[in-house]
This record gives sequence, structure tokens and C-alpha cells, in this order.
Amino acid sequence: MQLVVDANILFSALIKDSVTSDLIVDNSLNLVSVEFIFEEFGKYKSLIKEKTERTEEEFDRFMEIILKKITLVPYEEFKSFITEAEKISPDPKDTEYLALALKLNCFLWSNDKKIKPQEKVKVYSTEDLMNKLKQ
Repeated sequence: MQLVVDANILFSALIKDSVTSDLIVDNSLNLVSVEFIFEEFGKYKSLIKEKTERTEEEFDRFMEIILKKITLVPYEEFKSFITEAEKISPDPKDTEYLALALKLNCFLWSNDKKIKPQEKVKVYSTEDLMNKLKQ
């Protein structure tokens, strides 16, 4: 299953060993995201490291896994979908994730409840995703 993953999912996976981090490494999931996701990570890295339950070594090792697991898509490849995404996005910070999901015709993995009501892109929360994979 192909999924666009948003920054909050990544942050959650990095903070602690959890269902989210297990799903990140699940081989049945083909994870993609926008190139700027790691710029976002750079902005909040020290805060994430403060909150993490992982040791420095565990954190760095898991970060390496994430870098290999998530395929980054350049803005140029989905910019033609930005206008459509802006119309359905409740938050400008979600626009690029929605645009990429529209471009790839795939699902979005996000725990942001505000983004779910739009009908153009199916959004899975972590709980939804776990239930879907159990089927």
C-alpha cells in the first residue's frame, strides 16, 4: 500500500518506540513524502530529541532507517496539483502532502483530524492503518 506520510507521523515515530514506528518499517507499506519533510525535521530536531524516549544511538539508527524507507518526491513533480490541494486543505501546512497524494492517487497517513473531512484524498490515522492491515 502506498502512503504519503506527513511530518507529525515521522516525529511521532522518532519520539518513541510505538505502533507508529512499527508501521514505518512495515514492508507492506510503500512510504513517500515531500522533500521538505526533512527540513521540517531539522527545525524541530532538538525538541524531538528532548522528548524522545530513545537513546542518542537508537535515535540516530532509527533516523537512518527512516531515511532509507521514505521515498522523497521533489516539489516539481507534484506542483501541478497544488491549486487543487489548496482548495481542499484545512491548513496550508498540509497542502503539499495532499498535492502529492493527489499526484500519486494514493492515501495520506496523518493523525490530523482536520484533514479527514475532505473527500478527494483518503486519510488514514495510525489507528485506521493498523485496522486496515489487520484485515
